[in-house]
Amino acid sequence: MTRSVAEKRAAFRALHAEGCFLLPNPWDVGSARYLHSLGFQALATTSSGFAWSRGRADGGLSREAVLAHLRELAAATDLPVNADFESGFAADPQGVAQSVRMAIDAGVAGLSIEDSTGDPAHPLFDIDVAVARMRAARAAIDQEGGDTLLVGRAENFFVGRADLDDAIARLKAYAEAGADCLYAPGIRTREQIEAVVAAVAPKPVNLLVGATSEFTLRDIAAMGVRRVSVGGALARAAWGGFMRAARALQEGRFDGFADAASGVELNGLMR
Repeated sequence: MTRSVAEKRAAFRALHAEGCFLLPNPWDVGSARYLHSLGFQALATTSSGFAWSRGRADGGLSREAVLAHLRELAAATDLPVNADFESGFAADPQGVAQSVRMAIDAGVAGLSIEDSTGDPAHPLFDIDVAVARMRAARAAIDQEGGDTLLVGRAENFFVGRADLDDAIARLKAYAEAGADCLYAPGIRTREQIEAVVAAVAPKPVNLLVGATSEFTLRDIAAMGVRRVSVGGALARAAWGGFMRAARALQEGRFDGFADAASGVELNGLMR
């Protein structure tokens, strides 16, 4: 390791100042090191990818397990790591602030706070509560030096409340509450993306591209998006290859290994 945590945080903030960069999501140390080897400038964790690697559903891991994962990834690479920190592992602002301080101590360069409750009957925090939670996260970051990037997430499209106007109102409120970067996972159309970018400008926007898309990175950059993450898509791609090979094996066939990575290459990378 050649870069300090402070240096990684400074580099991460600089990436958000102009242009558009890719922020791929590894789920363990090995996948993080491979992405680093390809020349990516920063990484983000994936709550779903990590949960599946531990045999759990997304959202099914404890705060302690996630914090241990953050510490491990942050220590494994010189790249800045943005934490998918779910809903802050607390409902009340005080609990969110405590969790945020723990994530900062784990060495991450940025972290996101969602406004989802986990309750299907009431899937989003009321906006005043969500704003109070964001303000608490901002205050916790400022008390710890202020260099960790805060991402505010509006989960409307992920929880079955696909109301763009409400999502934009939430993102604008989170920006005013101190979020450095805004994120509405699930928006897909040019009109949706450009509306979100315009609404929170000049603050940067993260776009999730978790499946094949009609847009190239150049197209997305032209819409004003500053960073593009892929969530659990890389983990799902890896699981897809594993599941196809395992099903073939169960049927007595070995052709599922045709596209397997080279052990020599992997050993060389990890050595």
